[in-house]
Amino acid sequence: MIGIFLGLALLMILAYRGYSIMWVAPLTALVVALTGGLELLPSYTETYMTGFVGFTKSWFPTFMFGAIFGQLMDYTGAARSIAEFLTNKLGADRAILGVIIGCAVLTYGGISLFVVVFAMYPLALALFREANITRRLIPGTIALGSFTFTMTALPGTPQIQNLIPIEYYHTSPTAAPIMGIAAAIWIFGLGYAYLLWKEKKYREKGELFTEPMNIIKEDGDIDWELEKTPHPLLSALPLLSVVVALNFFELDIIVSLLIGIILSMLIAPKKYKGFTKSISKGSEGSVTAIMNTSAAVGFGSVVKAVPGFTALTNMILGIKGNPLISQAVAVNILAGSTGSASGGMGIALEALGDKYYEIALNTGISPEAFHRVASLASGGLDTLPHNGAVLTLLAITGMTHKESYIDIFITSLLLPVLSSIPAIILASIGLA
Repeated sequence: MIGIFLGLALLMILAYRGYSIMWVAPLTALVVALTGGLELLPSYTETYMTGFVGFTKSWFPTFMFGAIFGQLMDYTGAARSIAEFLTNKLGADRAILGVIIGCAVLTYGGISLFVVVFAMYPLALALFREANITRRLIPGTIALGSFTFTMTALPGTPQIQNLIPIEYYHTSPTAAPIMGIAAAIWIFGLGYAYLLWKEKKYREKGELFTEPMNIIKEDGDIDWELEKTPHPLLSALPLLSVVVALNFFELDIIVSLLIGIILSMLIAPKKYKGFTKSISKGSEGSVTAIMNTSAAVGFGSVVKAVPGFTALTNMILGIKGNPLISQAVAVNILAGSTGSASGGMGIALEALGDKYYEIALNTGISPEAFHRVASLASGGLDTLPHNGAVLTLLAITGMTHKESYIDIFITSLLLPVLSSIPAIILASIGLA
């Protein structure tokens, strides 16, 4: 079991230092195999790759169609149109709320978190400039709207973190709605209150808006001031179609995303020349995302194969009290270790999902409750400093960990971790 913790620690350290999980995961898996007494080559070519390929087979279509959908919504200007409409309606005096809601709408509609960051930053910058709010709060504000309640808590969200538990608990995307809504209110309410308090503190110190010096731009970036976007109502149709198809017509997530993709092209027919390029770009981007997550799941497969895993399993399952607590602990630790919500949850459920499902059937705790707690826990420790989305967010906003990570930590790590508490309490009294 010491070897398992050694492998996890090494995985976390190397990932934190910025090394690719594509080679870090198999390397640290071999450390686990070596200390666990397994043969090294079969551990990689068979055990590791079986977990890797199994996850890729199950989830690559979802990753790919989701990335294409997000790319098209970005290219057509539909994502920006929706975000701009919402933030303008709320006004500059509610700049923080406007950015949170804009991010939330886009992520709940199925758009990739990375695309939301790119779409929302120009708007957040304009609103914070008008409201004279320090740019140091932009990363925490975008993180609250994108990386938290619409990713894991709200029932029906098409984000991958809400879909993975379905396979293990035989549930639906709307599993445990009461628990999910309660957790979402917790995260949103306390997160928004924190950001308002922090804004007040900055104002009292005289720290206000300053123009950015290091905005990251690439050749061919859109001039947002000149770009004409579709009408907000038209822009919302693809997002609504994904949510409705997935939750009301109970269509498969791939079919739901395909409907959204088609509609995203239909609302901007004059931009047809760039559709194939956007589809190609989204497809290529999805490969990196699925490979990184599959690498983490492959690591979990090796962990599951060593003898020490039995002792680790007994230790986790032996946590006193509600088994939902032990699941939350397991998913959080693994999500933090990998710096990936989907990767950490994939490891935990691949290893322990069958046992928790059996516990659910034997104890009377609904599988839906396990689904929601697993999803919530995946969005907790995942946003440690080495998380890819965190690094992207800071790079795009031109901020450093020293300047803005504390706000990301509070809004997208601490509050989501604690959100499991009200959810578990509700589950324990039969309100899922």
